Amino acid sequence: MATEAAGIDRPLLVDDFLQRRRYQLQLAESAAADHTLVCLPTGLGKTTVSLLVTAERLYQAGGKALFLAPTKPLVQQHAEFYREALSIPDDEIVVFTGDVKPDDRAALWNDARIVIATPQVVENDLVGNRISLRDVTHCTFDECHRATGDYAYVYIAERYHADAADPLVTGMSASPGGDTEEIETVCENLGLANVEVMTEEDADVDEYTHDTDVQWERVTLPDEVLDIRDALNEVITDRLEKLKSLGVTNTTNPDLSQRDLNEMRGKLKKMMDNDRSDGYKGMSTHAEVMKLRRATELVETQSVESVRRYFERQREAARSSGASKASQRMVADPKVREAMRKAEAFDGLHPKFSKARILLAETLGINEGERAILFTESRDTAEALVEFLSTSFDVRKFVGQGDKEGSDGMSQKQQQQTLQEFKDGEFEVLVSTSVAEEGLDVPEVDLVCFYEPVPTAIRSIQRKGRTGRQAEGKVVVLMAEDTRDEAFFWISRRREKKMTDQLAELKAATDDIEETVGDDGQAGLDAFAGASGDDDGASGPPSTTDPATDGDSDAGSTEAEGDGTDTEAASTDAEAESTDADRNGDAGLTDFAAEAREGGDEENDEAEASEGDAGVVATAGVDEGVEVVVDQRELDSSIAKDLSTRDGLVTRLETLAVGDYVLSDRVAVERKSAADFVDSMLDADRSMFEQVGELSRAYARPVMIVEGTNLYGQRDIDPNAIRGALASLAVDFDVSVLRTEGESDTTELLATIAKREQETRDREVSVHGEKTTKTRAEQQEYVVSSIADIGPVTARTLLEHFGAVEAVMTAPEDDLLEVEGVGPVTAERIREVVGSEYE
Repeated sequence: MATEAAGIDRPLLVDDFLQRRRYQLQLAESAAADHTLVCLPTGLGKTTVSLLVTAERLYQAGGKALFLAPTKPLVQQHAEFYREALSIPDDEIVVFTGDVKPDDRAALWNDARIVIATPQVVENDLVGNRISLRDVTHCTFDECHRATGDYAYVYIAERYHADAADPLVTGMSASPGGDTEEIETVCENLGLANVEVMTEEDADVDEYTHDTDVQWERVTLPDEVLDIRDALNEVITDRLEKLKSLGVTNTTNPDLSQRDLNEMRGKLKKMMDNDRSDGYKGMSTHAEVMKLRRATELVETQSVESVRRYFERQREAARSSGASKASQRMVADPKVREAMRKAEAFDGLHPKFSKARILLAETLGINEGERAILFTESRDTAEALVEFLSTSFDVRKFVGQGDKEGSDGMSQKQQQQTLQEFKDGEFEVLVSTSVAEEGLDVPEVDLVCFYEPVPTAIRSIQRKGRTGRQAEGKVVVLMAEDTRDEAFFWISRRREKKMTDQLAELKAATDDIEETVGDDGQAGLDAFAGASGDDDGASGPPSTTDPATDGDSDAGSTEAEGDGTDTEAASTDAEAESTDADRNGDAGLTDFAAEAREGGDEENDEAEASEGDAGVVATAGVDEGVEVVVDQRELDSSIAKDLSTRDGLVTRLETLAVGDYVLSDRVAVERKSAADFVDSMLDADRSMFEQVGELSRAYARPVMIVEGTNLYGQRDIDPNAIRGALASLAVDFDVSVLRTEGESDTTELLATIAKREQETRDREVSVHGEKTTKTRAEQQEYVVSSIADIGPVTARTLLEHFGAVEAVMTAPEDDLLEVEGVGPVTAERIREVVGSEYE
């Protein structure tokens, strides 16, 4: 109809830039009236709905808008769309990722009308007290189904409802959750009271959708590949026999489920908690089983090349200092060595490779298609596919940004350039890992090929959304017969149907859900308000989410990139744990202490957020009150976030030269978990005593907090050795050693010490401490590191290069640029600080 084809003419929108779609206007009207979850099938313009709400709020209420998206490519894409669609100056629509320095973000925030950011960066800036959410009048959570556990969305939402003077939240997702309870959890975590759902069955939506044909293609593995798998399964059976003898399992079947393995690990952990030595040996055996299962899965469902690369990484890990016994035993086992030799000798082709090439030839050749996307879980497989397919097609890879040995990532610039060239038709096949799944505006394609079934409905729907937007599309899923692929196939089919049914049920049950989340949400908001009062920058309460339900917990759903795999937040469902946890890296494939430190990296946004903070002193936005300076590397724990939500307490984020927390000019704290404490006793590269020595030289009252109740049950170490280390810290280094039960106990202790120092003792906070007994070299490093906040590492590099403080101060900018680690921005700052007149 003519009215539907017309453009939208509203304040702050570029005239006629947006096509008038009735369903989008209807959703935007509802979302502008209340905190709303917007559910809309992929490719039908959820971002346009949020943009319409943002324009309305900025025009009516003023302030600024915050748009959060889980990956940097998504952030850049949304920023480009907002700049094109809104009549707001481009420099007032700013991007916040880890590529933007923290002090620059603080300045940009003040002048921006719209900030589009990755959540980890905003979380860091809130913990570091660099920004305030008080004037944010609209906050959008894109792909809001991630708002579970301790994902950054949950903390930001708590802070937003507590801090903002006039908050409005919009959550957006094509696939908000697997059941009503999950959807209610997302709504409660984000403070959403209204639910709006449009499905492809709605008349307003139907004209913009097309059918997507889904085909399942079975492939048969050759005997050589099955021989490799069978050799590995023999070793798994042997290890399960040992675990069975400990009473933690009743099966020795190598095809046991991840749920069974999770239950085993829970039993072993209880044995460890009771100081049973066989629990530690069992946990190491369990880790070996997980590694072997990963190898069998790679050879079955990915490629022999993938398992070759995996074995090579395991060999390197076993040779490294501090290697786990599980790694060492595995690579030394004769059957594993036999499997390695067979993998090295195999010169055939995995049948999935052949099938993928046939499908592309049919789509792009016979059927004269223009574009196709091939998705795979493994970065190793993606790179092998690009190499293989490049002989027949114009192919490019699209992977995440984390660099792994033997598996290079892509920079943000490379990602943007690759997507643009794909849109422009400069090549015809994109081989991508999960980074392109969620919401990224990849153009419509003629074929989406899944290299393996995806058992998580959210991810599968996101992938299928890449086809069928403007015309009929085709989706093909490759499945290796008699392998884990078949289990994933049935899980995927069941979940796809469940998600489709759930969206229909969600649409019918919105009133009931709204009633549930409305009551709970109001109670939550009242709690936030009670905690925050009317003060600027006041904060809501810390998250009380059970970490056991977090997709990144160590309960079997941890994801890593240890095998060159791109990652995504795992489903909390036990069945998702049985698939995503194993598929997406070496999750659960290391010894227990190492596993507990691993987690999903959300396309490395958390890592890149930390990189952006490195070496930068962040002081913007510090309010009056008791102050705790937090080392940015401590953001992996919940402590910094919990401290930042306390009334009368202000957190500041820095890269500290020594210690993890600074509580006054004389008190700094080094925090170690019980496992880390024991590990650091054995760390030859940087021992705990070296760290403590530096801490005691800088601060008059150094404190070591040892966190956890099972200190003497860590590793296979004589308890007297641990007691000796504690005695040395107290007697030789004059360090106060304090024990806490866990992170919440540590949080309380830090807050108590900080208040005692600053309120009772009236002491100031100084990240450089109060001691003046530094060596000459330390004093020289101190002087140089204070210039333009360049940090101690760069200070040492500059002094080693120029030889003296005076030479650093007088060096021209060109000479400074010759120093490793000094870029144009740092060089310019040094010259500006040293050479400018004092005002």
